[in-house]
Amino acid sequence: MRKENLSVKSHYVALDGLRGIAAIAVVISHYFDVFYAGDPLRNPVIHSYLAVDFFFCLSGFIIAYAYDERMKTIGIKRFFLNRLIRLHPLVVIGSTIGVIAYVTDPFLEYPLASGGRAILLAFILSLFMLPTPFLKYRHEALFTFNTPTWSLFFEYFINVFYALALSRITRRWLVIIGVLSAVFLIYVTQDFGWFAGGWGRKNYIQGFARVGFSFTAGLLIFRYHMIWRHKLGFLLPCILLIGVFLSPHRRNDWAVELSLVMTVLPSIVCLGAGTSTAGITERLCNLLGRISYPLYMTHVSTVFLFEHYYRIHKPTDIKLFLMVVSLIGFNLLFAYVIMRWVDEPVRKWLNKLIRRKDKY
Repeated sequence: MRKENLSVKSHYVALDGLRGIAAIAVVISHYFDVFYAGDPLRNPVIHSYLAVDFFFCLSGFIIAYAYDERMKTIGIKRFFLNRLIRLHPLVVIGSTIGVIAYVTDPFLEYPLASGGRAILLAFILSLFMLPTPFLKYRHEALFTFNTPTWSLFFEYFINVFYALALSRITRRWLVIIGVLSAVFLIYVTQDFGWFAGGWGRKNYIQGFARVGFSFTAGLLIFRYHMIWRHKLGFLLPCILLIGVFLSPHRRNDWAVELSLVMTVLPSIVCLGAGTSTAGITERLCNLLGRISYPLYMTHVSTVFLFEHYYRIHKPTDIKLFLMVVSLIGFNLLFAYVIMRWVDEPVRKWLNKLIRRKDKY
């Protein structure tokens, strides 16, 4: 393997494919969480929650690739507009889907138990990415109606920090920040005992530690040109990523998870960025990349509906299997519809609007 010269811009298609695989793993894990709720260690893909750390590392690499050389010319305002256009339409879509599912849940005796005013307030706050951990039935999640939004909250936070500071500093200072963020991550994680924090009122501090380290690692990968070319193609980083998600989990194994997050996941980004794709593999990676974010931001409402149904009816093994497979299929199809006919058209329209304003 060798390092790659990044002087020539190119699109890292394999990274899109890896992002899609990670999003699918998150969906599968969320369904498994429902019927393994009493013993989460039995969940065969429990380490799929490390997909968030992979997303953060990938984001750091892609942000540096897209903006390191342009920040001085486009300015902070345009950077923020670009990020809002890329991320926020699905924040609104996910919140809207979530509130509808929340108030119409047929498997809850009192879906409006939190009160109409509180639900309306939570919905309005969620549209502006403000945490709402005060409604019933969501385990004190930071974002009641669409719980995966928590990682977007920290993505927004680190994007602001990138625009104001990280985009301006030298590689040496970035290494120092990376070391400090690693120390903070180690301190927080050994206190919690594992990596599954950041999403709720009681564990939100871990979100800052996770995004701080992994995003900085992604920046360092780009700025030090750690693109590892190899001849195994998409298969190698794909197998490694799936291996991380399928790796066994034991209580208080925070040191093992730290090794995965601090070494294996950044290495997968290095390998994925150095992977060439063509033909059907390239088309598949493109599709997986396009569908990954809509899937991540629209699936959890059906997971909650399934959870409440499961508690009441306890379906048999065959019925349970068919239901989960059908729901995952629905999530994939629905994400494609949202991507194809809502998210991408809205972003295209917003980008045209911004460019039109720039002319005047």
